[in-house]
Amino acid sequence: MTDAQRIRTLLEYTRLNGKNFALRIGLNYPDTIYHILRGRNGISDKLADRIVMAFPEIDKGWLRSGEGEMLRAATGRRLSVFDPASGRSDGRRLQRQEVPLYDFEAVAGLVPIFTNRNAPIDYISIPDLPRCDGAVYVRGDSMYPLLKSGDIVMYKQIQDYYNIIWGEMYLISFSYEGEEYITVKFIKKVEEHPDRVLLVSHNPHHAPKEIPVAAIRALALVKASIRFNTMG
Repeated sequence: MTDAQRIRTLLEYTRLNGKNFALRIGLNYPDTIYHILRGRNGISDKLADRIVMAFPEIDKGWLRSGEGEMLRAATGRRLSVFDPASGRSDGRRLQRQEVPLYDFEAVAGLVPIFTNRNAPIDYISIPDLPRCDGAVYVRGDSMYPLLKSGDIVMYKQIQDYYNIIWGEMYLISFSYEGEEYITVKFIKKVEEHPDRVLLVSHNPHHAPKEIPVAAIRALALVKASIRFNTMG
């Protein structure tokens, strides 16, 4: 398999085009990816490191040489998992996947995580998990009892904020009156104002909040959650 074929395989696997794949691995321009697809350049060690940082489940040896399997063997903890919103998945499931776990409080928000500027604190491996971009700990009680503080949510990043699936659960970072907020909410449509969304909690003690779509700084669909029922 040539370098170009391996990049095409990655694009199919990630379901991204060349431009979005380049952005996902931290490149400002897609030229590097397109040059490889056209056979002009190969996959450098530096590029391989970028890809593995963005997609930790990809085997670097396969990326560089084509030998072995594309997905490396899972080495993380085995935990029970469920979809907290609907019990549904988006279809394709992966047998082996390592999802990076981040501490967004330590890096001051979701944006540095989504742009691959911070290293994960650990990795999570769960059988038959829909493809996820990362995982973070839940803080607060706005989604209690569905989610409680200390749970882990696993997410798939959303690039286009106007492609929201109404009524689903999202990890969202937004600016409001000069402050940045990070929370997990259901997102609902505001019929009268298509440029605004309604953030709804599961906990009835938290009132819904309406915000402009333009205030959203980072957005991810919650694909699954993990709860520890015992300590130690």
